[in-house]
Amino acid sequence: MGNSYAGQLRTTRFEEVLHSSIEASLRSNTVVPRPVFSQLYLEAENHPTSQNAGRTENEEDEEEDGSESNSPPILYQMKTPPEGSCTTDGFCQAGKDLRLGSMATDSLEVPPGFLLVGAKSPSIPDHILVCAVDRRFIPDERGHNALLGFAGNCMGCGEKGFRYFTEFSHHINLKLTTQPKKQKHLKHYLLRNAQGQLVKGPLICWKGIDPVGPLHLPENPHALTNGNHCPPSQQALQQPGVASHGRPSVIGTITNAGPPKKRHKGWSPESSKANDAAAKAVSTATTGPRSDNGVPVSVSQGSPPTLASGESVTVPENLVQTCKLQPVIFKGHGNLPVLCGNTAEVQVSALLQACYRNSQALPRVYEQYGAAPIQPLSTEMQILLTVYYLVQLGSHQMPLMEDLEQIFMRSWRESHLTEIRQYQQTRPQIPPQLPGLAQPLTPSQLPWLARLAASSCGDGVLVLDTAASLADGLRVTFQRLVDGKLAQTNYVVIICMGKSQDIESCVVVTGKHQTRALAESMLSPGDNLKAISYEVYSGMTTELRAYFNSLGPDGDMESLLEKASAESSGHFSLSSSQESVGDSPKPTCSEYHAEWHEIRAIQLAVARKLLSHVCAIADSSTQNLDLGSFDKVEFLICVPPSEVTFQQIILHLWNSGVLHELGLDQECLSLKQVEQYVVKLDQDAVEKIDSLIQKSKMNPYTLYILVHDHAHWDLSSAHYSGGGGSREGLVDSLLNCRQIRDAPNILTLHVTSFPFALQTQYTRVSPYNEIHWPSTFNNDVDLYNEKTKYFGISELLDSTHTGAGLPLLRFDSSFENMAAAVEDRFPKLHSAVIRTHILLQHYSVALMVASGQSHLQKHTSVETLEIVQCLLSSAQRCPSNHGHMVLLRVPSPALALVTQQRLTHVRDKLGLQNQFEVVLGNPTSALSLGKHFLDQLKVWLKVQDPDWTPRTYLELEALPCILILTGMEPLGESLPRSLKYCDLRVISSAFLQRTPLEQELGLAAYLVKAGARDPHDPRDPRAATTGSDLSESDPEKLCSTDNEEEEVVVDVNSDLPGLDPSPPPASQHSQSDGSILDPEKPQPPPQLPPDPRDPTRAAPAATTDPSTAQRRPSKSTSSGSSSTRASTLRQRCSWARNRSRPPVVLLPRAAYEVLTALDASGLPKSTSLLPHAAVEWASSFRPLLSKIMTCTEQSLYYRQWTVPRPNHMDSSNRAEGRADNFHPRRLLLSGPPQVGKTGAYLQFLGILSRMLIRLMQVDIYDEEDINCSDKLPLVQYHQAGVTWPSTDILRSMSFDYTIHDPKYEGISLIYSTEHTPAEEGNPRRQEDVYLRRRTSRIKLSKYAAYNTYHHCEQCHQYMGFNPRYQLYESTLHTFTFSHLLLGEEIQLYFIIPKSKEHHFAFSQPGGQLESLRLPLASDWNPDCIKSPIFTPTTGRHEHGLFNLYHAMDGAAHLHILVIKEYEMAVYKKYWPNHIMLVLPTTFNGAGIGAAHFLIKELSYHNLELERSRRVEHGSRAQDVWPFIILADDSCVMWNALDVDPKSGSKGTERNVSLKQVLQHMESSADITQYGLCGLRKWSSRYGNQTGRHREPFSRGHLHDFLLLNVDLTQNVQYNQNRFTCDDVDFNLRAHSAGLLVCRFNNFSVMKKQITIGGYRTFIVKTKMTDVPTTVQPSQYICAPDSKHTFLSTPAQLLLEKYLQHTSHKLFPLSAHCYSHPVLSVDCYLNLGPEVTVCFVSSRPHSINLSTTDLLFGGLLLYFCDSFVTPGFLKKFHFLQGATLCVICPNRSSLRQTVVRLELEDEWRFRLSDEFQTANAKEDQPLFFLTGKHI
Repeated sequence: MGNSYAGQLRTTRFEEVLHSSIEASLRSNTVVPRPVFSQLYLEAENHPTSQNAGRTENEEDEEEDGSESNSPPILYQMKTPPEGSCTTDGFCQAGKDLRLGSMATDSLEVPPGFLLVGAKSPSIPDHILVCAVDRRFIPDERGHNALLGFAGNCMGCGEKGFRYFTEFSHHINLKLTTQPKKQKHLKHYLLRNAQGQLVKGPLICWKGIDPVGPLHLPENPHALTNGNHCPPSQQALQQPGVASHGRPSVIGTITNAGPPKKRHKGWSPESSKANDAAAKAVSTATTGPRSDNGVPVSVSQGSPPTLASGESVTVPENLVQTCKLQPVIFKGHGNLPVLCGNTAEVQVSALLQACYRNSQALPRVYEQYGAAPIQPLSTEMQILLTVYYLVQLGSHQMPLMEDLEQIFMRSWRESHLTEIRQYQQTRPQIPPQLPGLAQPLTPSQLPWLARLAASSCGDGVLVLDTAASLADGLRVTFQRLVDGKLAQTNYVVIICMGKSQDIESCVVVTGKHQTRALAESMLSPGDNLKAISYEVYSGMTTELRAYFNSLGPDGDMESLLEKASAESSGHFSLSSSQESVGDSPKPTCSEYHAEWHEIRAIQLAVARKLLSHVCAIADSSTQNLDLGSFDKVEFLICVPPSEVTFQQIILHLWNSGVLHELGLDQECLSLKQVEQYVVKLDQDAVEKIDSLIQKSKMNPYTLYILVHDHAHWDLSSAHYSGGGGSREGLVDSLLNCRQIRDAPNILTLHVTSFPFALQTQYTRVSPYNEIHWPSTFNNDVDLYNEKTKYFGISELLDSTHTGAGLPLLRFDSSFENMAAAVEDRFPKLHSAVIRTHILLQHYSVALMVASGQSHLQKHTSVETLEIVQCLLSSAQRCPSNHGHMVLLRVPSPALALVTQQRLTHVRDKLGLQNQFEVVLGNPTSALSLGKHFLDQLKVWLKVQDPDWTPRTYLELEALPCILILTGMEPLGESLPRSLKYCDLRVISSAFLQRTPLEQELGLAAYLVKAGARDPHDPRDPRAATTGSDLSESDPEKLCSTDNEEEEVVVDVNSDLPGLDPSPPPASQHSQSDGSILDPEKPQPPPQLPPDPRDPTRAAPAATTDPSTAQRRPSKSTSSGSSSTRASTLRQRCSWARNRSRPPVVLLPRAAYEVLTALDASGLPKSTSLLPHAAVEWASSFRPLLSKIMTCTEQSLYYRQWTVPRPNHMDSSNRAEGRADNFHPRRLLLSGPPQVGKTGAYLQFLGILSRMLIRLMQVDIYDEEDINCSDKLPLVQYHQAGVTWPSTDILRSMSFDYTIHDPKYEGISLIYSTEHTPAEEGNPRRQEDVYLRRRTSRIKLSKYAAYNTYHHCEQCHQYMGFNPRYQLYESTLHTFTFSHLLLGEEIQLYFIIPKSKEHHFAFSQPGGQLESLRLPLASDWNPDCIKSPIFTPTTGRHEHGLFNLYHAMDGAAHLHILVIKEYEMAVYKKYWPNHIMLVLPTTFNGAGIGAAHFLIKELSYHNLELERSRRVEHGSRAQDVWPFIILADDSCVMWNALDVDPKSGSKGTERNVSLKQVLQHMESSADITQYGLCGLRKWSSRYGNQTGRHREPFSRGHLHDFLLLNVDLTQNVQYNQNRFTCDDVDFNLRAHSAGLLVCRFNNFSVMKKQITIGGYRTFIVKTKMTDVPTTVQPSQYICAPDSKHTFLSTPAQLLLEKYLQHTSHKLFPLSAHCYSHPVLSVDCYLNLGPEVTVCFVSSRPHSINLSTTDLLFGGLLLYFCDSFVTPGFLKKFHFLQGATLCVICPNRSSLRQTVVRLELEDEWRFRLSDEFQTANAKEDQPLFFLTGKHI
């Protein structure tokens, strides 16, 4: 109930921080207080959470937290309202409406001394409740003098006299969950506006503040404004001390205020960490548009100043010469005056103005979703925040507009957190009048607040607020510059009020470092290089070179070099003569080997990922890539115009084996010929790209892969660049042209290490087509077992935070200090020119110091001296002079040439020309090396070619050299593993974008290998040392590193499993060996590091003076130990030891600070930079990248938040009416630099080619016919070359009972008098034959049948993708007929697509299905097949070969898939345009026999219907075509055997279409007299076989592909119960019925091996578990009525499997006895390969073998019908003890059969000889009885 005053809340607000800053500045005389801005926005994320950090940012939430402490709020239980009272939110208990919206126009009576205030209820946060409260209990404008207690009235029902706020809150139904307090729930004053309406007014100030002026409560205040466009009269009415939504405005609460009268809680002038937690930014990923006038935030483009209709400003003459700088003016608010006079020495930038505009666009993010308008930051607040930002910048830091944008966003979010949260949480409706009456920072308050903020940094930032206009302010600034009054000032902020009272502002940058950096950043990289070249070649650097030539008291460089040259020439002439006299074989290094040819496991993994993405494109429903139609792969690799990169790709390609894989190795016999597959993207590339396009058109069956390597280079738009001779836009015009985009056989693969600029809102690459390089480690587990670890940018940055010693990423402070000093001396020269000459001096002096002139080392830096000493000493440690590479990155070609010439000159003068090479790496030219080093490389690489020269940097492996890499940016050149130092001190820091920075750092990327260890060298971090060797208690062992490796202080192997960490070095900077010249020459003694193996070498005392270290005597210079140690060091190759150590990187300070600083998410600040100059942020209101983002999430981030600039090649990739703009055949491979992407995509080309070849090939069963006999007489029935069979000749030929199909190798032989079995060993079981059948890989012909994975344009209509037909548009029809054998009607279902309805006859259109239309036998159409094709199938909806479009060569045909009911949906999904015949439900568990049975019976019934229909139309019944085709679902191709008609000799076998085969068979003479026709199964050895198979036509068994006459075979049915061998059974019964069976041997069918699905996939499983288990064949049967484990497998299948496996025991007299077969009556059952079966038919007039003299070893009676009689059985003779097996469907029929056939007369039965299949009764088991012949 009490009132709380100042400091009651434990959170630090903006005004509190500002108060503390003011008080600290007033009380402090020496210490400059921290800027307010840094306390609020910059350092909040970097400090630990204070005791107040847990508080929420929203003050409303803070006030509603309940208790004053940090303890959780106490739950409050409301009193039960009186019975009958109103409890509706917004109404009092009397039922009266209290909501402001309802009472706004009511006339309210307010008692004297009372104020209308607004209360907020947590249950209805969008509404204000109107109350009247005694003003004595409300605080005054200072937040004080409120009496304890409460007095209020209800304005709804008029009830008065509430003395307790708890009682009052119950009456107005606040429904609180915490203790009611007036300061928490009474929020606003309520005021009348100009229209007399009651509106929400200022916040009630329950917190203590000390404003000077009284609080005015006008009767008619004006509506909400932001303060920057209001007339003065309106602004005077606004309240200076309060703001809307419970949050005081940022500045308004301390208007004209001095130091606070009472210190706030949590505020301390000594510690500010409590304040830092107040400004935590809330990062919300909300998409939104960017203003159209957005300007890049990190790349400045100079623009002319906006013309103002006022006065002009004259720029003073000789401004640069006078001030030593070129000022930069940032346009802010208002129009900049016209500049005249010496305008060339002033730069104008619109970056700040664009930043202001972007912050104004922030609220539109919410407005587009329908939220109420939220006010943007005011002009005053923008300017004040800008001043704060400039204040906290360091003296050498350049302002980043991205930082300022984030600051604006945080401030805006902080000020409008209520509306933002309401939008995020509720969102569905527009909140009424959210902003309220905000009180902004007024223009009168801005100047002194800005001056106050600027005062904290001394003279660094100057605020000019007295000028009447911007023109006056600029004049004053220029005058002060000329007068030298701004020497210590970096920024001048000009603020002035115009005549319209609008604030105008601009910022003038006057700091020397900042102006230079900004001016250079306003030029494009190309313009910078032009400016540098002009300065170099125009002689502007003459004075600079003279400056550096002088070394002060130490003389000048040239004189010292000449002196050193004279000394070294005499020495080397003497030493060379001595070497020639004592010439002896030199030792060689055995550790050298080149590694760039190796293919790693991870590269193969990435190649497979690429392949899987390509397959995903092909398998998608978009039909954009038909992999099945390609039979070859060709490629073209596009690289940037760098000669080294070009040769590097050629080298990789030559050694990868890809050319051999693609069959191109015969065309490329040399490296020169390989160049046809690689192209540099220059003007010469146009011809090669055009050639590729033409070849793709001429070779539609070749897949062309266009690899765009280093794809982030040249993103310029061809339309924007305007063509001409410029190379910009060339990539766009070549690779994004319409011909490549629309070519169906060109696939584009972009490869890059920096994909950010290709991941924009307009990108051409789908996110699903991005392939990111995988991580090799997961939880310290080497996923690819490579024993390697990639050491890239993140690892370099990590080395700066380990604290284990010198980091690998550094900057040279002495170099930076010298650069700053020289830049001040030469203001007109480009910084790159100055920094390059400083670098040259440092290297030159370091070379002289290493040559013995140690007194000069003060003229170089420690880092440079370390690099040079390592370079010179490394080669001395190897007998083959292997050494290290030092990379100097000099972007300007002009400066690079100067660098090479200067370093070569100094090297030669010092006599070091044979110690190391200076190599110029220019992208436009080839490498050039001196003869000495060229000969060395030839020896190392074992090159015999006398004209060989290295073409790549990789071939410089182990060569001691300085490589000067030039060019605007690296172009994909790979560097050798001998790279030791990467010197990037000269690169430009002006272009602060992510891609350029990381691209430069990528040069140092390294693959750390855990290869061979040196067990004798404990200093090798990879050595297998014991625990005592690395004891931390031994300081010498901790310091035991070679002096040349002491800079390697990061433990790169610590994360590799099994690798010991490297010990840290002893000191930060240690000197090298000193001079590397003749050891006899007097030189300063070298400073050697301590050696744990040599106790005489103790660790030297640490010293900071390098010269002292050089002069200190050491025991290592003694003759004995020195010679021994020198020999040891000489034999230990320094290059080999350091191959697994990443290089050291030296950066400019600006780049180093950006890279090593962390943003709010904990990532390096470089990741939050603009990713590339060619893109821009889509909105300033964007989240930061998260530290836990994957590569895919990072890609999605850039795709959402970046848009291409107009000059970006993707800027035009925005099609109207399309959901996306992705190119379907375009992929993006991204991975870290130098990680192995080239090898990965080359391997991808190889495995893609192999896959295409494999796709064009199928595994065909290629087996010799079985059971062939050479003893048959060679009788030629048909003449050679006869085309069609003759019925008379065929009838004269005997039927071949023997089965020759290899798939039936494991079944029972069929007895024939003409066959004699071969004496072979143990026959194989059928299951073994199925698993191990021989196949051949055959290329698919153009007439092949395909499965569902085949897609081509020709098949679209056939497969149902024709736009005329709706996908899945089909109808279901029933077809019913009766059958005597089944004794019931059969109901089948036809699924008929709309496109196939013309094949059927209906009672009426869309009516009842009547029949399947059949042609007449006399019909002939060359493009039509008369016979319907039925294909029974199961389990092969994806792999079945149902696509017969190509096999039929486009001929019209009727194809019907016969499927089971439970598979109907999946078959319909994959084959929507195929006719389906769905079997009844009862056949779901049936075998192939049931499908054949129903097909044949349906076809005969349909034939009768069609005959009736045709007769009605005047045709004869016998004229209706009676044939159907029964085809297996694995028939893939068909062949024809060419036979010479004269000689009869067989020719070649060629692929033909199924159309040709069928039309040939259908055209045979008297075709209707044949019952069955079929084809031979293909075998590659068919021509080698002898006997009857040479006949063009034969009579025998037919399988897999049949032409069936349903009319003649009316009385011969397939056995619907059979699972196996049903075709053998049907063939035998058809022949015995006298039907003519003909096989066309000149045609063959190829069967594809399909291991999935089919009618073989029946699994025997128990009925109890329904899980496949191992069940022995003996368990397939059991005794009737026994307690046996029942099986859920069909009874017929159990019977067939049982007989197959155990018949040799059941019929022992017939086992392995061909002369005593088992007599099988009217059926063929497989009794296993050991038993021979003799088939006889009981039908009258049937054709049977003569069995007069044959003794049978058994009798098999299977489902005997009435044709089997006792008299029929008595014709046959059996051996004594022969076995009888009678099989019946039930026990009663079994007994009846025994009685009817009088079997007990000749056969003896026992009760134990009755069996049944192991099925439950409800599954209808089969019963059989066995007996013995008497």
